[in-house]
Amino acid sequence: MEPPRGILASLWNFICFLPYFTGLLLLGNIKGIIFCPLACLIVTVGNSGITLGLWPVHAFWTCYSVFRAKQLGPILKLILFICIPAPLIVWPVVAIAGSFIGGAAYGFFSPIFATFEAIGEGKANKCFHCFHDGTWSTIQRSFTIVRDFWDCCFHSYFSLMDDLRHQEPPERKYYEIRILYLPGAILAGVVGFMVDMPLISVIAVCKSPYMLFKGWHRLFHDLIGREGPFLETICVPFAGLAIILWPMAVVGALLGSIVSSIFLGTYAGVVAYQESSLWLGLCYIIASLSIYDEYSNDILDMPEGSLFPRLKYRRNPQLGRTSSFGTSLAGSRSTRNPPSRTVSFKSAVVDLKPLELLRYIFKEIQRHGERMVSEGLITFQDIEDAKSDSGSRVLSTGLPAYCIFQTLLRSAKANSAGILLCDGAGEDVMELTVTNRPKDVFFDWFLGPLLIIKDQIKAENLTTDEDDYLGKLVLLSGDPVRLRNSSVGSPPESELKRAELDGLARRLQGITKSISRYPTFRRHFDTLVNILSENLAKKDFGSKSSKGESRKFTKSRSLFVRLLSQKSFTSKTKDTGSDQEPEQVAARDIEVV
Repeated sequence: MEPPRGILASLWNFICFLPYFTGLLLLGNIKGIIFCPLACLIVTVGNSGITLGLWPVHAFWTCYSVFRAKQLGPILKLILFICIPAPLIVWPVVAIAGSFIGGAAYGFFSPIFATFEAIGEGKANKCFHCFHDGTWSTIQRSFTIVRDFWDCCFHSYFSLMDDLRHQEPPERKYYEIRILYLPGAILAGVVGFMVDMPLISVIAVCKSPYMLFKGWHRLFHDLIGREGPFLETICVPFAGLAIILWPMAVVGALLGSIVSSIFLGTYAGVVAYQESSLWLGLCYIIASLSIYDEYSNDILDMPEGSLFPRLKYRRNPQLGRTSSFGTSLAGSRSTRNPPSRTVSFKSAVVDLKPLELLRYIFKEIQRHGERMVSEGLITFQDIEDAKSDSGSRVLSTGLPAYCIFQTLLRSAKANSAGILLCDGAGEDVMELTVTNRPKDVFFDWFLGPLLIIKDQIKAENLTTDEDDYLGKLVLLSGDPVRLRNSSVGSPPESELKRAELDGLARRLQGITKSISRYPTFRRHFDTLVNILSENLAKKDFGSKSSKGESRKFTKSRSLFVRLLSQKSFTSKTKDTGSDQEPEQVAARDIEVV
């Protein structure tokens, strides 16, 4: 849509926009006021119950895991035992307070945003959706938040603790702390906190009015001229909402600066310990003020430079470049080359969906899982183990790792610069690269390693037999007994080649295990297990029906978990192990929310 030209056209567009936007905002606020208490109650009570119920287990298991950790030395363990009570005491308070604030914010703002989304392009019966959207869906997703919090506190936590206990130290040398430099590091951290927190807070307070009025000036200028986020009709209400909520964004930036100043200041203790020098730690305290001042100037497009000197706090400049907060911040979020003001907002919508990668991964997992169920590679015992507390390495780690391997292999053979993602039918629909990746720090942790593994697979120049061998190795390496008893194809004759393929399989298993700790992963994995369970029931039903026999799947999961995971509150899949409706299984799909 072409923006209006001329003063009169821009003024008329602004006049027409105001009642349209005000009506949607008023309706959204009414829905937010109604559903905010319900959503806040659900999230607060659910998360508080999980936090308090698991707190004794977390306290004991954390201490036990630290005590049994093979990577930690005895002195470091002693210091950790002294420090562990503090976060254990603070954790329930932070979790409950955060659940209350987050639940209230979600319950209020979710209906507002859903109201604006209801008038988006391509939606039928917009008037009905303006009143309906953001009502029941807000309550459903509040339960989903509780379920994801449970997965994080239970499955992800114990997975991390298992790695802490079982991982061997690198090069057979455990981590130890140098007692001689510990007092200086503690002193530098305390001084850094006492100096940086008040000074950075003052800097942030002084720059907040400039951020407020500069942001308003930019947004109102774009509104009148229909530029930037106001260029597309679908985005006009959201951009208008941004004008209303901009003061809250400024307050959030101020609070974020105050909180980050704590870590920025106490990092002086890390510098003093790494450099074995209290003086360099004190130099970092002054340099950190300059780092923050220059970074905030970049964000606000203010003149370069700082009033504070940038003292040298690293003996090795290379180490300083890799460890400095300022460099990492400026390198990852520099705004010296901002995007064009007239760029279409539609082209950036894909980048704003952090769960896009996860959705494609689960479609691929479902496709391969259904095939393996039909071929007998995934058995009844695998599904039973996946439903039990012990878990199934073949399903929970092997199957996702196998699907990721197939995706990387397909991308490598296609000479893709990124990762080719497929839909449920196995057709390439999108190429994920570093430029269009989801703008989420979580995905930064995995996209880079996955691209490296893809390049390693491409460099191996695998044959068809080696592809099959490596795929079965990735799938079954979590179950050594089945790996020995099954035919995984002919291994390469070269021992070096076998070692390289074993290393690739271990890396794929490791990165998949890390991805599985993402809270939403567990929820959709349970939905996938239900789908595969019903597919196997369908297959078993077909083979046993002639004999009048039937097999019932054991309900080994607790009632609480089943209630939270049922349909995932948005999924089309029922949590049932019976074989009464086998004909509906093929139509089931996984929905990522």
